[in-house]
Amino acid sequence: MFKKLVAIEPISLILSAEKKLQSLAEDVILYEDMPSSVNEIVERIGDADAVLLSYTTTLSKDAIAQCPNIAYIGMCCSLYTPESANVDIEYANSRDITVTGIRDYGDEGVVEYVISELVSALHGFGVNPNGSQRTPWNGLPSEITGLKAGIVGLGKSGGMIADALHFFGADVSYFSRTRKPEAEAKGYTYLPLQELLSENEVVITCLNKNTILLHDAEFKAFGNHKILFNTGLSPAWDEQPFNVWLNEDNRVYCDTLGALGDKALFEHPHVNCVNISVGRTKQAFDRLSEKVIHNIEHFLKEEYALTCSDMN
Repeated sequence: MFKKLVAIEPISLILSAEKKLQSLAEDVILYEDMPSSVNEIVERIGDADAVLLSYTTTLSKDAIAQCPNIAYIGMCCSLYTPESANVDIEYANSRDITVTGIRDYGDEGVVEYVISELVSALHGFGVNPNGSQRTPWNGLPSEITGLKAGIVGLGKSGGMIADALHFFGADVSYFSRTRKPEAEAKGYTYLPLQELLSENEVVITCLNKNTILLHDAEFKAFGNHKILFNTGLSPAWDEQPFNVWLNEDNRVYCDTLGALGDKALFEHPHVNCVNISVGRTKQAFDRLSEKVIHNIEHFLKEEYALTCSDMN
């Protein structure tokens, strides 16, 4: 059991999980707002040996260094790589602090968002950002059937989006750092990035935070009259060539301003941004809570076993 556990910002646990925390630490403090500075983060952590946070606050080396009792940091959000994390994992590990994160808790909502917006675009459902009635993307209402769609980043969410598009009859291709034999067995074609951009009418980027793959050459290969979805937490593109591409007959879809990158683009007529994190559903909160509690219990079990071993 921890002596003191502090959630330094809202972490989106369901009520039963919050109650469960009471059995995992002698003292539990859950803050309901975000800290505004490193000093406030340090003040909130104090002498805690366990810290929880979501994706909206950065736990830097400066903050961690001022909190000598930390033994465990639980990220109540996606952790893909140390480089993309909002915790300085390398420094934490150098202090023998365990950092855990979770994955694959909000992917279903992302898949539904992509299919929903794509269907609306192809059929002309709904209204444009300026309030005018949408017209079908290609003049006449069309189905996903036969649509050439490319996925950039075929991880868990990218694979689920590919499966959904395939179910509706799309011709799916993908680009990834490594080939995916299991995806190719389903009929998905691997293409080099620029070739994928050139050959597909719709491209969905499913990349880790702060991963940029679309530069000037890529947008030139992508061409005109294309649809781009970005499902990541940050832009997958360089700003200048993206803006040039966007001003042509192209459309971009993303769920949050973080994924869009530039708040000034929110009113752009070719931008469709719902400004809601589409992965944060009721079911996602259930999955998030279960995974966060599992990580804490696993850490405590391992620490208990280690302590018993040292005593023997």
